[in-house]
Amino acid sequence: MNQPSTNPSDTKEERGPGLVPPPPQAAASSSGVRRDATVIVVVVLVIAGMLIAGKHLTRPQTPGATISGSNNNVKGRPAPDFQLVDLEGRNVRLADLRGKAVLLNFWATWCPPCKIEMPWFVDLQKQYGPQGLQVVGVAMDEGNAHDAVAKFAKEMGLNYTVLLGNDKVADQYGGVDALPTTFYIGRDGKIVTRVFGLVSHKEIEDNVRAALNQGPAVAQNTAPAAGAAR
Repeated sequence: MNQPSTNPSDTKEERGPGLVPPPPQAAASSSGVRRDATVIVVVVLVIAGMLIAGKHLTRPQTPGATISGSNNNVKGRPAPDFQLVDLEGRNVRLADLRGKAVLLNFWATWCPPCKIEMPWFVDLQKQYGPQGLQVVGVAMDEGNAHDAVAKFAKEMGLNYTVLLGNDKVADQYGGVDALPTTFYIGRDGKIVTRVFGLVSHKEIEDNVRAALNQGPAVAQNTAPAAGAAR
């Protein structure tokens, strides 16, 4: 009869494979590998995020693409170009008015202060139009508002360009969170000033004169303003 072995290695072999717990050192090594792999993945993700952000921040900006911020930050910046449809269905681009002073007024048919200043715009268009002023009203009524805007413009006797606005153009001009909002743009296409809300006729006229005095004058077109209500 064989005697029981006193060798520890012989005892492990008798328990069979898989029943022997890994040595403490081997378990710690496995945990460390998993931790290192996690750190590497996190570092790779952070670097990728930094590269994407850096590419976005260094992307060349289109001059005048959007404007926002305080009035001081807006003054002197190129007015963002846009293309909108007037009440006759024609496409009108702001860039086509380069050489003229532009009073760009964002309004809506439901806006009482907008209605107060519109007769002033009519008079200013008559008085300063021959000198190169072009009043442009951008209606911000939502939905398919063509008929309502056209009816409103006719009732108000608007003699200047009326366009149907959209959110894209509003975003280009800083969101246009308040109506009326008016931009005065010089003949050189740069913003002279921006005004929120209703102000006096004198202040509006002073801003029109400042816009007329900014940038070189060009030969004026005596044809009727595109999009003017009839």
